Amino acid sequence: MVKAIRIERTGGPEVMQWVDVDVGEPGPGEVRIKHHAVGLNYIDVYFRSGQYPMPLPAGLGMEAAGVVMAAGPGVTQFKTGDRVAYVARPPGAYCEERVMPIDNLVKLPDAISFEDAASAMLQGLTTQYLLRRTYRVQAGETILIHAAAGGVGLFVCQWAKALGATVIGTVGSDEKAELARAHGCDHPIVYTRENFTERVKELTGGAGVPVVYDSIGKDTYKGSLDCLAPLGYFVSFGSASGPLPPIDASEFSNRGSLFFTRPTLFSYMGKREWLDTMAAELFDVLASGKVKTNVRQRYALADVATAHRDLEARKTTGSTVLVP
Repeated sequence: MVKAIRIERTGGPEVMQWVDVDVGEPGPGEVRIKHHAVGLNYIDVYFRSGQYPMPLPAGLGMEAAGVVMAAGPGVTQFKTGDRVAYVARPPGAYCEERVMPIDNLVKLPDAISFEDAASAMLQGLTTQYLLRRTYRVQAGETILIHAAAGGVGLFVCQWAKALGATVIGTVGSDEKAELARAHGCDHPIVYTRENFTERVKELTGGAGVPVVYDSIGKDTYKGSLDCLAPLGYFVSFGSASGPLPPIDASEFSNRGSLFFTRPTLFSYMGKREWLDTMAAELFDVLASGKVKTNVRQRYALADVATAHRDLEARKTTGSTVLVP
């Protein structure tokens, strides 16, 4: 028996239970993995609270890194002892060991630590598709990223800066502004005392930006649209402040034929070759030092309720890992 987090009902952090589970042996197309580090992400809160419905009882957690303990019949891509990492659904990474399909599993280069991988698979692969596929950022462009001091935000700031872009980012405090600036954000905007729309227009000479990456949702929606240049992209990839209001298509035409997209990581990594390409590019920028994972908090996996409370209270910055 090994330990894992399970929930039998949705609700606050208190619904997470640290229990014994029977893992079993891998079947065809599966491996058994011993986790060395597990990632913490805001999407875990959405599943735990019921904002993202799933069948119950259930596990939580989308990403982890560890070592293959056994490979099922017919599995040739992975073998016992391989260092691996993944971001996968359904949730279930909050555990010491698990059996899972190999579909979303990638081999982990020796240059990348387990903690770095566990904190980078969801946020780093999300950054890869945001900057290189949803809207392909070019050198010389100016972009806006909300929550610039958060996990994805710090990835975006570093990676966009490495691409030669100018980065504007919104943050909630002076401390977070300094953190974002240290990771490549050229113009941090403290939204609690500055109007970010007015500041973006000022920084761009009234032109606006070609793309806004928005994980906040309700509170930043209208202001984000006002920041966009004609033909700009509003990329909504989260809703930390609540869901977006009903979408009125005329808002996008009236502001200059804007584009709207609500991308998901699993759509972009829906084919094996896509995932392999994305992971290779992510591991390359991590190994080169152009992008750092910035793990700033560590919690024992058994103490995940505390980690969730801190995450929801916006006490965390950068990436957080859970240690089994």
